[in-house]
Amino acid sequence: MIKFSAKKRLLASTGEFTLSMDISIPEGEIVSFFGASGTGKTTALRMLAGLADPDTGYIQVNNEIWLDTALRKNLPVNRRPVGFVFQNYALFPNMTVRENIRFAQPEKDGKTVQRLLEIFGLNVLRERKPSQLSGGQQQRVALARALARKPKILLLDEPLSALDMHTRTAIQDEILLVNREWGVTTILVSHDLPEIFRLCCRVYSFNERTVEDKGPPASLFDSRLSGKVQFVGEVLASVPEDILRILTIAIGNTAVKVAVPATDGDYAPGDKVLIASKAFNPIIRKL
Repeated sequence: MIKFSAKKRLLASTGEFTLSMDISIPEGEIVSFFGASGTGKTTALRMLAGLADPDTGYIQVNNEIWLDTALRKNLPVNRRPVGFVFQNYALFPNMTVRENIRFAQPEKDGKTVQRLLEIFGLNVLRERKPSQLSGGQQQRVALARALARKPKILLLDEPLSALDMHTRTAIQDEILLVNREWGVTTILVSHDLPEIFRLCCRVYSFNERTVEDKGPPASLFDSRLSGKVQFVGEVLASVPEDILRILTIAIGNTAVKVAVPATDGDYAPGDKVLIASKAFNPIIRKL
């Protein structure tokens, strides 16, 4: 269990605000920090890792206090068992895949390195340098390196946002496998709702003041909709046509056209949308 209470003054595009959070994160779960850009999600990860200090705060992981500003206690970064993966891969260009992974281990453990190479499909690439790898392969190395020291907490700051859908899905499977096999508590910052629905047990919603525990991902939308069949998609195009607006929406690797009333709000390319329908007479075909 992670008990995380903090206040920190931050500057967003709308001005200064104080991020205030008081949450508990169950051990072994994959959870999401969700919210608009600039609401403090990455800062919260950095505070957990010890890379940023709150103005006031308290962090306890299981029975160990990592931070207590009232007692002037602050566990150094190198003593916090945390793995951190950013959007950029931050690999050592002069090291091979195996060397990058082994570098993260305080005590060398060849069996763990080998298992990580297998989980992330890197075994045949183990002697290659980062410049010889694709973006997806580099991100797999970054994930494996973060896990090499067997952290208690894995922090993922939009690590898959630059990857194509097929690669994202494959790495999501690998993250789930690691979680099942090692039980490491994982905190994911993501704006991608399908990714959150697929990976996470719980969502913490950030705004420019507070952080709320929203429970399971579906609870973000349950109060808004009565539909029984739901799909999360992204608007690709929005074209007005008489009294309607024709939306082209990407759902996974499929694009669909949906007609909505012209008065039903504004939709722009890039907007995330939820499509819901009653679960009667759907067309279902096994692929």
